[in-house]
Amino acid sequence: MIEQYSGKDADEPTAIEEPQPKDAEPLQSAPALAATPLIPVRAAATWQQIAALGRYMTRTEVHTYAFSVAAQVILSLFPFIVLLLTLSQRVFRSTKMVDVVSEMMSNFLPNIQDFVMRNMRALAFAHARVRVFSVVMLLVTATGVFLPLEVALNSVWGVEKNRSYLHNQIVSLGLALGVSVLAMASIALSAAQRAVLAWVFFGHTDNVIFNFIGDGFLKACAVVASIGLFFLIYWGLPNRKIPPHAVLPTAIVMGVLWELAKYVYILALPYLDFRAVYGPFAVSVGLMMWAFLSGLLLLGGAYVSATRQGLREAREADVAREG
Repeated sequence: MIEQYSGKDADEPTAIEEPQPKDAEPLQSAPALAATPLIPVRAAATWQQIAALGRYMTRTEVHTYAFSVAAQVILSLFPFIVLLLTLSQRVFRSTKMVDVVSEMMSNFLPNIQDFVMRNMRALAFAHARVRVFSVVMLLVTATGVFLPLEVALNSVWGVEKNRSYLHNQIVSLGLALGVSVLAMASIALSAAQRAVLAWVFFGHTDNVIFNFIGDGFLKACAVVASIGLFFLIYWGLPNRKIPPHAVLPTAIVMGVLWELAKYVYILALPYLDFRAVYGPFAVSVGLMMWAFLSGLLLLGGAYVSATRQGLREAREADVAREG
């Protein structure tokens, strides 16, 4: 039984422009920033990037994309958890992996973790038709997550043409598969680590040291999985070829920042007091707000990656021209 909870983007440059005066109008987008002369990159361009990022994050379309992604993430999150639990229980037949799924998903959720995971386990171990329906819903909603993200990232990178609908579905399914593989790899690794640790402790697992090492390893796997998630999205979703080194540093920073932001959000939840306004719907509102903030972080990181790569390409072109 399921419990009731009471409680025209800027045109790409064709040549390096002449230096602009320091009081020139600030740049509005990553492609435009890439076209700007690098005056001096370590000083003025850095503050220029920060100012441009601030303006980008206040644009209406950015918030529209973030809200769209948040809605689809909420729709796909629960079928995704059911899928992980089903694979752990029915395919790998490992109770340790089931426990790791519950703990890992609890680390990703900002609130009511026990309530959500109890219900997800009840669904995963229910009738087969529930599991089949969860997979179907995951396929439908996962593509809904990546479609607005592709449009947003194409805009950031100055790509004028989006993929066709069919091509986007194929890429979205590939990314969804990649995320699933990444999650299952983290789960299997954590379960194996706990099995080895239990052997080292001669089966005495109910102690502070075992729990400290196990929880620390699980959190480390969660951070690595977050970094992998950001990298897959930044590298594979835009409709252009992107060098991995252009997005990997940002993916690392954003993966760590995302984990830190979650704990800040958890600390802020009592002060937000969604329950006072939304009553029993506070659960959905809390998750939706976290998904929206996550979308903003993701888009901000994409903008930073595009900006830095644009500056790098402009610098290399400038050096080649002078050489």
